[in-house]
Amino acid sequence: MRDRTLLEVKDTDHHIPWKVHFNLGNSSRQITQCRNSIQGKIFLTDELGYVCERKDLLVNGCCNVSAPSTRQYICKSCLANGCCSIYEYCVSCCLQPDKQPLLEHFLNRAAKGFQNLFTAVEDHFELCLAKCRTSSQSVQHENTYRNPEAKYCYGESPPELLPV
Repeated sequence: MRDRTLLEVKDTDHHIPWKVHFNLGNSSRQITQCRNSIQGKIFLTDELGYVCERKDLLVNGCCNVSAPSTRQYICKSCLANGCCSIYEYCVSCCLQPDKQPLLEHFLNRAAKGFQNLFTAVEDHFELCLAKCRTSSQSVQHENTYRNPEAKYCYGESPPELLPV
């Protein structure tokens, strides 16, 4: 078990385990528990990239993939720069397997202050949860969102600065 203390020096041998895309319908792997984004009032994202309404969350923490509104890797509300207006869509979009090179590039270039934070994450899901949370890069003048319509970002760049 790794020490997850944020004040630790960067562990250069630590690698993020990336989620492998598979279809639950034809997989022999049985998912018994899922972690999910927890906080959403209406929507949740599970660690497989599914977004569902709170009412469609199964007791094991996974989204019910049979529910009509459940979607995987949804990027609805997300801009080309990787900033989204809905947190759960940001996490789901970030979990797409094709986002791995972008996230690896970010981790390799992370400013020293952010390296300790992002090396504390254990896997792809935790990285997306952390990246999509609003940060100081999402605000201007310490109290106003740079782009109130797209403040949750998994991309490398902060939200575009909108005129006030």
